[in-house]
Order: sequence, then C-alpha cells, then structure tokens
Amino acid sequence: MAAGAGRYNEILDTFTRHIAEIGYDGVNFGLVANELGVSKGTIVHHFGTKDRILAALHESYMTRRLAEIDYMLAHLEDPAEQLAAALHAFMLYHVEDRAATVAFQREVVRLADQESMAKGADLRQQYFTRVRDVIQAGIDSGVFREVDPTVDALLMFGSAQWAWTWFHPDGDRPIGAIGSSLVDLVLGSLLTDRDRVAELSDPTGRSASVVRDAIEAVAENEDTAAI
Repeated sequence: MAAGAGRYNEILDTFTRHIAEIGYDGVNFGLVANELGVSKGTIVHHFGTKDRILAALHESYMTRRLAEIDYMLAHLEDPAEQLAAALHAFMLYHVEDRAATVAFQREVVRLADQESMAKGADLRQQYFTRVRDVIQAGIDSGVFREVDPTVDALLMFGSAQWAWTWFHPDGDRPIGAIGSSLVDLVLGSLLTDRDRVAELSDPTGRSASVVRDAIEAVAENEDTAAI
C-alpha cells in the first residue's frame, strides 16, 4: 500500500471512530491530527475540508454495502431469502462494521443538501432501490402480499436506522437474535406462506450465512485492491 493511501485510510478511520463516539460536531482536525501524530496540513492535503471527510465516510460505507447486497442477490434467487439477508445484514453491521455503521447512521442527514454529499446520496438511493425491487419481485411472484414496496422499504430502513441508539455489542441480546427478530417482524407480515418465517429468520440459516460470506468477500476484495 502506498504511504499516501495509508495516511488517507488512517485519517478516515480515525474520524469515523470519533464521529461514532461523539458525533460530527465534536470532531475536529486537531483531535485527529494529535492522535495520529500528523499535521493538520496532512489532513487538509488528503481531504480539504471536514465535510469532505464526512462525504468520504458515507461513500466508502455505502460502496461496501452495495457490493455486499449485490453478492447476496447473486447468491440467493428467492425474494424472501434475499430480503431476509438484507434484514440480517442491517443488524449484523452493528458488530461487523460497528464504528462506520454508527457514524453513518447518526449523521446520515448531516449536510444532506451539500454538493459534497451528492455521491453518497446517490449510493444510498441505489441501495434503497435494490431492496425495494426485491420486495416488488416478491409481490410479482406471489411470495409476498400486495403492499406498497416503497413504503415498506422506507419503514424497514427507518427501523434499522435507529438501532445505533439502543444496541450495544456487550448487551444481553446477541446481534443474531436481534436480526432474527427483525426478519420475523418484517417477513411475518409480508410472506403469503408464514411457515417459512422460522427458516428465514434463523441466524444460522442460509440467508444469514450468505450475509457473512458477502461481508468476508467484500473485505477480501478491499484488502487485495489496497496491496
């Protein structure tokens, strides 16, 4: 990895962790520079402005999520399994990519109307469209009841968006059980055959396993690209 790329990633990772812990307003160049032992000028060289670092956080986060959902969709053909995988993923990210997930979710609307955030917004829309289209495919095939796929997708994202405020990795409820509950809640209301709920909500089942495979595959591709 080139030295410049290493600094870029270290700065982004450190900003991400601090945003997750104290929020965007509490983070500044001096805090990150002191921790990493670099000058503020080094941060400016790589990012320019603080809002550009937030934009980079959003873009890198959603790029990973898009690659993972594309992996899931490619490895699962049934809309019910695909949607179950997306729902398991919503929760699993709170353990597998926690700092970035918390930082993203707590600041997702920050500077939303700024030009610097346009790419991140487009990536989020692409992700949303994929999930909405899975719901529509389930309706078209008779797997799901007739619903408004846009509204249902918005409700799913809205539910997952606030998990950072109440889920703690060291809490009493393991993330697999929480993901299972979310799948049970959503697919229990959507499926025309409710007998499938237990299978799809199983945190060790096929849908959840494909999520873990997707996270691993995308991480390996990132590591390879960085070499």
